[in-house]
Amino acid sequence: MNGTEILLHLLGAVALLLWGVRMVRTGMSRAFGAGLRHFLGRSVRNRLAAFAAGLGVTMLLQSSTATSVLVSSFAARGLMETGPALAVMLGADVGTALIALLLSFRIAWLGSLFLLLGVAVFLGTESAKARSLARVGIGLGLVLLSLQQIVQAAAPLGTSPVMIELMGALGDTPLVGFLLAALLTWLLHSSLAIVLLIASLAASGVVAPPLALALVLGANAGAGIVAAVMTAQAPAAGRRAPMGNLIKRAGTALALLPFIPQLLPLLEAALPSGLLTVGAHIGFNLLLALIFLPLTGPFDRLLVWLMPDDPAGTDPATPRFLEQDALDTPSVALASAVRETLRVGEVIQSMLRDVMTVLRTDDARLLRQVRDQDDVVDRLHESIKHYLTELAQRELDRKESRRQIEILTFVTNLEHVGDIVDKNLMELAAKKIRLQVQFSPDGMAEIEAFHAEILRDLELAFAVFLTSDLADARRLFAAKAKMRELERRYTDSHLARLMTGRVDTRDSSSLHLDVMRDLKRIHAHIVSVAYPILEREGELAASRLRSEADEAGHEASLPT
Repeated sequence: MNGTEILLHLLGAVALLLWGVRMVRTGMSRAFGAGLRHFLGRSVRNRLAAFAAGLGVTMLLQSSTATSVLVSSFAARGLMETGPALAVMLGADVGTALIALLLSFRIAWLGSLFLLLGVAVFLGTESAKARSLARVGIGLGLVLLSLQQIVQAAAPLGTSPVMIELMGALGDTPLVGFLLAALLTWLLHSSLAIVLLIASLAASGVVAPPLALALVLGANAGAGIVAAVMTAQAPAAGRRAPMGNLIKRAGTALALLPFIPQLLPLLEAALPSGLLTVGAHIGFNLLLALIFLPLTGPFDRLLVWLMPDDPAGTDPATPRFLEQDALDTPSVALASAVRETLRVGEVIQSMLRDVMTVLRTDDARLLRQVRDQDDVVDRLHESIKHYLTELAQRELDRKESRRQIEILTFVTNLEHVGDIVDKNLMELAAKKIRLQVQFSPDGMAEIEAFHAEILRDLELAFAVFLTSDLADARRLFAAKAKMRELERRYTDSHLARLMTGRVDTRDSSSLHLDVMRDLKRIHAHIVSVAYPILEREGELAASRLRSEADEAGHEASLPT
């Protein structure tokens, strides 16, 4: 092979390695993600328990970054203090190093077995959990296959004059090699893949032992950068542990870099030649654990001083439950989106209550507050929509895809309700204040009764959204016909008062009818949450429940 073919072969093998590691992580997340999150969240009794939990979870997920981001989300929500979070991350660092050791053994033959079993299970079952475990098997097979290909592709590079000169130049400037490895780890988001690549190149003789150690130190520093960058937008409590992890990893790696010539003979004497690179990786992370595990308390206080809590009164439009680390576990991500959607529902509920207060009291200050709340709804809607769009890039089963669409549909309808309140009802309220018009006592009572029915049905809509209960969906759908009849009755009553020549009814007639119209539009958006459930159960015709449509058709066929 010429140089271009060798490079393509090597890059393709690296891409296969990255994809295999990702498949293992996502497969484990889908199969056991919720359980792992629960286990990790509870394992904070002491530093050793947190360290062990981080090690175990990372060995299953094959990603210390995934564990770090998960811990950051717990800390951001006040479920884990910074000290235990740091202990978990120390365990995660050791866990990913042990994975590198396991995968570095010459067990390439297992790769074919993992691929065979993984593909057979994936194609032979519809069980979501079994298919997720099959993804793990396929991922492990791809990792082992890619490592074999890296060794084969790197073999000719050991005799290449260009590669020898390049590696020699990097060997003379270990800091450049350190920075290069850190940059690659940050770009590829996988220290495991980079360390395995370095180990394979070192085993092929392409990378000399001193340079391999500098690259391993750089990969460890780069792993700290990945988690810190991914949590940069989290609250201060969520940023502390990843930043602390970066400080200790990068600081220790830089401190050891000048002493590689002194450390190398010790490592060569203690480790077999084929395990020098991976052994150094394990030794570095064990050293971190030995140094910093007893110091998690003081380090916690230092990080709190460097990164104090965010000031009170955070932006209400900032999502609270849309966790990026949950996207690889669709069931957890969907639950997060449901919780955020219910936050939108709470804002809408508050807006609807305030609507009646504004119409009753002509409170201009409250009117402006209601309009400000619509901005919150709009921004939360955009955040949820973006989150669900990201989730759609993952592989979802039929049930998960359906739930994703239901969430997106409901939150969009809630956003439409907010728009009607802001752009229609508040405009009418502002007009009422400007013209100093008052509804008649009877008219106000009818609007309040109509409004009360909407609030009751909104509560029912939340229940239908959460449980998908068929009986509740039927009740909510039936409320649409009830509201249609109620509007007709109240409109007739209003027109009857208008015919009597009452001044207050005449002055407020246009506003009264417009308010009733907009409230009815709001109710229609609320009721729509029942449609997918009724349609799924075969109870929804083109515009009405099937039983009602059938009865109407039967009556039309009777002789007259």
